Amino acid sequence: MISLAGRDIMHSWGKFVFTGAGLGLLIGVTLSMAGIYRGMVDDAKVLLGNSGADLWVVQKDTLGPYAEPSSIYDDTWRGIRGMPGVARTANVTYLTMQVRQGERDVRAMISGVTAGEPGTPGWPSYLVAGRQITRGHYEAVADVAAGFKLGERIGIRRNSYTVVGLTRRMVSSSGDPMVFIPLKDAQEAQFLKDNDAILQQRRRAAVNPAFNRPGVPGLLDAVIASQSTNPYVNAVLVQVASGHDAEEVAASIRRWKRLTVYTSGQMEEILVGKLIATSAKQIGMFLVILSIVSAAIVAFIIYTLTLGKIREIAVLKLIGTRNRTIAGLIMQQAVALGMIGFVVGKITATLVMAPIFPKYVLLEPLDSVKGFVAVVVICVISSIIAIRAALKVDPAEAIGG
Repeated sequence: MISLAGRDIMHSWGKFVFTGAGLGLLIGVTLSMAGIYRGMVDDAKVLLGNSGADLWVVQKDTLGPYAEPSSIYDDTWRGIRGMPGVARTANVTYLTMQVRQGERDVRAMISGVTAGEPGTPGWPSYLVAGRQITRGHYEAVADVAAGFKLGERIGIRRNSYTVVGLTRRMVSSSGDPMVFIPLKDAQEAQFLKDNDAILQQRRRAAVNPAFNRPGVPGLLDAVIASQSTNPYVNAVLVQVASGHDAEEVAASIRRWKRLTVYTSGQMEEILVGKLIATSAKQIGMFLVILSIVSAAIVAFIIYTLTLGKIREIAVLKLIGTRNRTIAGLIMQQAVALGMIGFVVGKITATLVMAPIFPKYVLLEPLDSVKGFVAVVVICVISSIIAIRAALKVDPAEAIGG
């Protein structure tokens, strides 16, 4: 039976291999879709891991700072730092925007980091080139995926920054490269109004009777001064001291500071279970559609190949070949076609699609094993139609010509 299937394949091996290669491109897309989803999950985990935090303290009743906007006063960290079980704290801001570099714009997540030393929560965990931020203004560390080079000038809002360091795999949950700048600069970029907006607000305040009440001198000046400050951050990152339970420290902060606190597990659930849930469903639907299309293509190809050798099948039946042998012949050809397609698809996904795709594609070995099993199952099921057609062949056709 094996020899029979092999000889039939070798008789028209060119068409068979070409067909398998075409099927392989479709399988490669399917594997890449699974890799895209894995990459999205890995991006979310990398974002949390690289933050260096055990707890995220955010605005009450929000899913911040990644899934929802969050705004808390930038002196909140002082009260948190003195609580039992807290080893280190750091303010942080996050803002996704277009960063200007010469004539091009790059979509990036801007992260404002507190002055400190390597290991401070929010800082990039390691550099591949250059140095960390040492000045209070106008320096930046960027992920290499942004395409920036050391010494280049980039524009964020109204200010220009010099790239002094490069890091790797520091990305947002959506895969955008991260750019780290000093916290004060990030606060200005995120919370301060532009000059025209401030000027218009001052004019409105000047003609508002509420700010020009007799006996209350300096009220207008106080309002104007408040518009020139930005005492807010998106979150406070907390590192828990050794020997303390993160959940207990989080419960203490919730109780005494009236803020929302998330542990690493809770934040991962927010990013994976909520933020990328819709994308995961979309990818899942595409995988189902691609699987159905692959099954239909395999079924059509095997059915067509079977119809092309009706007379040969009739001869086999005429000489007494059992139906099980004929069914095995067709099923083995379907599985062989699927194996050729899988090999081509795996190579295409690994060497072609993954490197050039704009988002991170993570191809895990277990997914490849599952994909191979799925391909074999699909090919076996798809061959049933061709087997039924072959078993209905009348042996007399071998004589009738």
